[in-house]
Amino acid sequence: MRLWRVRVRERSSWISVPGVRTPTIPLRWVALALITAGAAALRLVDLGAVRVDPFYDAAVRSMGVSWHNFFFGAYEPGGSVSIDKPPVDLWLQVASVKLLGWSSTSLKLPEALAGTVSVPLLYAALARPFGALAGLLGAAALAVLPIEVITARSDTMDAVMMLLLVLALLAAVRGCETGRTVWLLAAAAALGVAFNVKLLESIVALPGLFVLVWLGMPRGASLPNKGTWHRSHTRLAAQLVAAALVYAGVALLWLSATLLFPAHERPYAIGSTNGSAWNAAFVFNGSERLSGKAVEVGQATAAAARHSSGGDRVVAASTPITPPSPTRLLARTGQLPAKWLGWEVLVALLLGIAVVVSLARREAGRVPRATAIGMFTWLLTGIVLFSEMARLHPRYVESFTPAVAGMFGIGVALLAKDSGRVRLLAVPLVALLAIPLVASIEAVADRTSDAGNVGALNGAEQRALSSYLRAHQAGARYELAAGASTNIASLIVQDQRPVLMLTTYNGLSFTSAAQLRALVARGEVRYAFLDSRCTPSSPKSTAGCAPAALWVRAHGTDVSRQAGLRTGGVLWRLPGVVP
Repeated sequence: MRLWRVRVRERSSWISVPGVRTPTIPLRWVALALITAGAAALRLVDLGAVRVDPFYDAAVRSMGVSWHNFFFGAYEPGGSVSIDKPPVDLWLQVASVKLLGWSSTSLKLPEALAGTVSVPLLYAALARPFGALAGLLGAAALAVLPIEVITARSDTMDAVMMLLLVLALLAAVRGCETGRTVWLLAAAAALGVAFNVKLLESIVALPGLFVLVWLGMPRGASLPNKGTWHRSHTRLAAQLVAAALVYAGVALLWLSATLLFPAHERPYAIGSTNGSAWNAAFVFNGSERLSGKAVEVGQATAAAARHSSGGDRVVAASTPITPPSPTRLLARTGQLPAKWLGWEVLVALLLGIAVVVSLARREAGRVPRATAIGMFTWLLTGIVLFSEMARLHPRYVESFTPAVAGMFGIGVALLAKDSGRVRLLAVPLVALLAIPLVASIEAVADRTSDAGNVGALNGAEQRALSSYLRAHQAGARYELAAGASTNIASLIVQDQRPVLMLTTYNGLSFTSAAQLRALVARGEVRYAFLDSRCTPSSPKSTAGCAPAALWVRAHGTDVSRQAGLRTGGVLWRLPGVVP
């Protein structure tokens, strides 16, 4: 029998597969096209039927009102408050709805396309150092990974962040191959943009990519100019410093740009304690998220749950997956069951160990060795962080799904290269991809979403509330004042009217009772929506206990029933307003 070998460059010949007929280049691309088409189908089929996230959708709606709102990521059309993250991903969603019209599909299309494009890009990153087999297997693993499919079908920003991480990986590999600084700077820039999409979540990839570059960049005799050891390491240090500066510059570009505007022109960043986007980025979405101190923006109260069309899903979406533990990712049930990610993580971890040990025993090219160790570092970083992180949501793990899929592809390709019984393991390991594929198909059929349900009101009540307010506005500037406007996001999406926020995150007062009285006197606001009560046992962080909310209850008139709401004490006509 004639033996065929994978036709790859010399640097990746260590995983050539004897005894396996390798597709010619055209067939290789056909295989990749089929894998990408499958990925697209999983992410795009029936996309419009997947539940949307009212909190981010309210921002998309509000950002389309003005360039001011667009730049700052305003949450409500009046531009008084903004979301708790940089708005880079939401810019893509605004563009999508402007081009295609407002719909559930257009809101989620940028995420679905990002998840799809990541598949061939991961192939490109793996195929260069390891050959086509590793690239195709890694791409296939990412294509069918259930949590990636679910996240890419949701209108959150994590799939776009993951695409940028894969771009950074590809650029880093090219930098190691060529020794050219421009590729390292491109990788740093991609990481910087990823930070502007999902902040510190993107940093999960940073240790692994640093290890890849440190081990993979050419030194000494490897350099084209045959420089000395000292010169080569000086050059590498200069390259790393330049990359660090590019990363910091790009990562902090939007946050720094917000400071160019006077404080009174900057929306208050939800989640911050002082209105600063920097505080929201590094405290609320940084140290407090790791420690578990931060409560999710817009976390539903019992009152909000009663008025939501999502029922218990509102409360469930605001709770952690399971308590931190070494086996958290292998939980059989919960918001992140093992069939969505954990089992593939375990397989990737075992294969990664085998790859690293094998690299120590055999001659391997500089770039393959560096890439494998770097991706293994990335994988370990994700496992440790997400096993111990106090507050975890399924979408967060997008920051290391490329490492999971990549180590699977590299490991199986290595086993397929080895002779004897070891090679027999490759077949069942490839067959294991059927498990996540089935889980992904089930998720598509069930219209599973990992987006939150923050601010989702009951559909019938929302329509009745909107109709009542429109009939009784009398030219008021604000549609209503809200105890916590994050709890009426779906009303903002529907009516696109400014909302006066009485409190921000954690019950922090945003509008004082005196300010509210002045606005009422000028006829700028006529109604208030209070979805949380204040009792003697209520914590101080309860929005219903804010001074402005207490003033509303003391001086306003409860018109909840007249507006068609099921429970009283929610909608209040403010003093001096004629019925």
